Amino acid sequence: MKVAILGYGNLGKGVESAIRQNADMELVAFFTRRDPESLKTQTPGVPVYNVKDIAAHKDEIDILILCGGSATDLPEQTPEYAKYVNVIDSFDTHARIPEHFANVDKVAKENGKVALISCGWDPGMFSLNRLYANCILPEGNDYTFWGKGVSQGHSDAIRRVEGVKNGKQYTIPVDSALESVRNGENPELTTRQKHTRECFVVAEDGADKAKIEETIKNMPNYFSDYDTTVNFISEEELMANHSGIPHGGFVFRTGVTGINKEHKHVIEYSLKLDSNPEFTASVICAYARAVVRMQKEGLTGCKTVFDVAPAYLSPLSADEIRAHLL
Repeated sequence: MKVAILGYGNLGKGVESAIRQNADMELVAFFTRRDPESLKTQTPGVPVYNVKDIAAHKDEIDILILCGGSATDLPEQTPEYAKYVNVIDSFDTHARIPEHFANVDKVAKENGKVALISCGWDPGMFSLNRLYANCILPEGNDYTFWGKGVSQGHSDAIRRVEGVKNGKQYTIPVDSALESVRNGENPELTTRQKHTRECFVVAEDGADKAKIEETIKNMPNYFSDYDTTVNFISEEELMANHSGIPHGGFVFRTGVTGINKEHKHVIEYSLKLDSNPEFTASVICAYARAVVRMQKEGLTGCKTVFDVAPAYLSPLSADEIRAHLL
């Protein structure tokens, strides 16, 4: 498979690394909105082109992996480049997935391409586990917990507060809520009861720390609905102890079976990730393989992880999968 990467932030670098672990994939190009000469990649010999040149190189690419952001990049990029090549993205604005799907599906079908959207761990692997569990236990309850991990969006919101020089925010599941779900107690949980938020903030010299803390804790859509702790630390401590991007979480389905619904069951899927973008990139590469296979079989249009048979993800043959993994 000949793979190209658009965007060279944390996710793009993760994809570059993941391709090295997939022997059936070859990285053939980087595309960037920056000056191509300024991009210093970790893969010598692979050309870097301006994003405007994608159409000119379409015949050299089996799939283009889009590594931009969900807020403004992917809603424009995914339908645009599905005109020329097979594409895959990690669009994660859950409320806008139906709209994004429709926009991409139209273009991909018109041009005979396959596009897969919203690929990663949530949406992605967590979505699959929610679907499987709902089908297996039709009478039950769903629970999703995120963390402990760095929320990049919330960290960005902290850094935009007046007087803040730098900062990181961690989303942390509440242990008592987790245990209640694990015990099959089917609790009714509010937003505040499921997660807490912990902030590590580097303040500008002379900044009003009390005002910064109050602003963060009362920020609507980010912190006001959660128990939030704000810790002020030095820039050196932030770099030493909070420079990584770990994340993870849990998906649960609790349900009952039996004529009298006398038997309880708990399905749990969990992730503990040292690097959120590198793990996301690894999921994307597996699904990129599926996209190329689907297009070779004559399929077109937009897909999600729900549309992909597990065997399409593996570099192994069907015989090998049955012999070693079934």
